[in-house]
Amino acid sequence: MALVFTAGITLSLGQGLRVLVDQGLATESPANLARAIGLFFILVLGLAFGSFARFYLVSWIGERVVADIRKRVFNHLIDLHPGFFEQNRALEIQSRFTADTTVLQSVIGSTVSIALRNALMLVGGLILLFVTNPKLASIILLGFPLVIAPILFFGRRVRQLSRLSQDRVADVGSYVGESLTQIKTVQAFNHQSEDRRFFAGVSERAFEIARDRIRQRAWLTTLAISLVMGAVGIVIWIGGLDVIEGRISPGELAAFVFYSLLVGVAAGAISEVIGELQRAAGSAARLFELLETRPEIGPPMAGKNQLPEPVTGRLEIDHLRFGYPSRTESPALDDLSLTIEPGETVALVGPSGAGKSTLFDLLLRFYVPQAGTIRIEGVDISTLELADLRRCFALVPQNPALFNGSVADNIRYARPDASQAEVEQVARVAHAHEFIHRLPQGYDTRLGDNGLGLSGGQKQRLALARALLTKAPVLLLDEATSALDAESEHLIQQAMPALTRGRTTLVIAHRLATVRDADRIAVLDEGRLLAVGNHEELIDSNPLYRRLARLQFRDQQT
Repeated sequence: MALVFTAGITLSLGQGLRVLVDQGLATESPANLARAIGLFFILVLGLAFGSFARFYLVSWIGERVVADIRKRVFNHLIDLHPGFFEQNRALEIQSRFTADTTVLQSVIGSTVSIALRNALMLVGGLILLFVTNPKLASIILLGFPLVIAPILFFGRRVRQLSRLSQDRVADVGSYVGESLTQIKTVQAFNHQSEDRRFFAGVSERAFEIARDRIRQRAWLTTLAISLVMGAVGIVIWIGGLDVIEGRISPGELAAFVFYSLLVGVAAGAISEVIGELQRAAGSAARLFELLETRPEIGPPMAGKNQLPEPVTGRLEIDHLRFGYPSRTESPALDDLSLTIEPGETVALVGPSGAGKSTLFDLLLRFYVPQAGTIRIEGVDISTLELADLRRCFALVPQNPALFNGSVADNIRYARPDASQAEVEQVARVAHAHEFIHRLPQGYDTRLGDNGLGLSGGQKQRLALARALLTKAPVLLLDEATSALDAESEHLIQQAMPALTRGRTTLVIAHRLATVRDADRIAVLDEGRLLAVGNHEELIDSNPLYRRLARLQFRDQQT
């Protein structure tokens, strides 16, 4: 409404100019001149207040739309399966999330307003040109196809270049983020000169595409203004001849020239912002590409089930087969069958690449197996809602993920409503309470990205405390003591009975100190289950386990 109001007032200025010339200046009457000037000031005040409303409201819409898009994209991304992020660089996605939404914010909050305003001026100006003088207006209209053709031609080219430009800008941001995140490795290997050379190449490629885009936009604007203003010049010449011969009044020509200039400026402005709109279209396409990515693992389509209460932690793995999308010909798990009873602790051992961590990924349904089933409490996990399934598991990964926030926030990650007393209780069980108290602000100490400043052992003890706080019936420990020193590992081993009490526990471990206390040990190699038993049974019956045990004993003796 504000846009229409201000456009209407701007168009009315032409009629005001006509009155000023014909009834003010031509009559040489001070009273008529005063009335014409008074009308002019009223229109100017209306234009000022209308412009304020237009600018505020359109800018508000721009901020609101971009905030909604950001939320929608984030809400969609956070539910996508982990395989999507293995095939697409997280830093490149982050660049789309920030740089592309910033472009949209600028365009929706400013450029769209300019485009709409000038579109109204263009249409309104053309109508008033015909009202003022149909003959001269027809001459202007004949030149319009000459203006529209280059806009369409260059506009398409600008859009393609805008998409490429945004991709190159994303490459720049990704490379910066990657290098700075791994800055210790970069400097340890004296890789700075190579990084400078590579980054210079990435930056130059982004610049070259941006330069081509700017050149196309410049040609677009130049052609549009030249053609439109050329048509205006011809009209002034023809109209001037009509005034000289008395066919039209000077005020009529003045109004017509005003509308001609208005139409010319509007066409030039539209041709200029069309490049920005095409750039926004490129950014929007990159964001919608993310939104249109469908998760491979969605809610169960049919036969949705509920877990019984309480969940005891019984797991049944039946003829499971899975290969990663990039290497399906060599399965990570092949015909694996295993039953784990409630409260039982089962250790998974085997060389690297045996499929131990893959099994954890399938239990949590980060991936879908090609064959076989996994059941919890007798219920096929493919028939469960993901949130219901994952509520049954507490995961301690080999490389614990810590987030930017306080120590307490990180322990409380899975249960944000947990009290401070509960947080401290699980920290004591995980033998983390002592080192936390030595931190500058204790549990309120802020951690940097991924727990920057903490040792590997401290991070893993925080991850253990977090897993304990979830009170999930199944505990998944993926090399949970791999980064601990001998003393910390001893403390964790002492705490292990408290960690596993009342829970079904699956442990991936290479250290026999962890394995020997398990109820059963499952030996895996190349995705196949070779044997299941306790330590003594496997030493006698399984050559692979015996070899792994002998190597570790030798390491311990050394």
